[in-house]
Amino acid sequence: MPDILARPEPSLIPIVRPRCPTCQGRMVLTRIEPGRSSPDLRTFECSKCELIYKVLAEDQVKID
Repeated sequence: MPDILARPEPSLIPIVRPRCPTCQGRMVLTRIEPGRSSPDLRTFECSKCELIYKVLAEDQVKID
């Protein structure tokens, strides 16, 4: 019998935390702005150098 692969519920998928381009530390998710007809806008901040980085949720796959 073949295995059936189910997609996980979106709320259970971990959010990718990008590395800071300045100091290479892991950035912290500080804000999610929901998009109505577009992907969410996620704001990350580096706790070491305070760099702010914004990315669309669909672009998360490309980071790291």
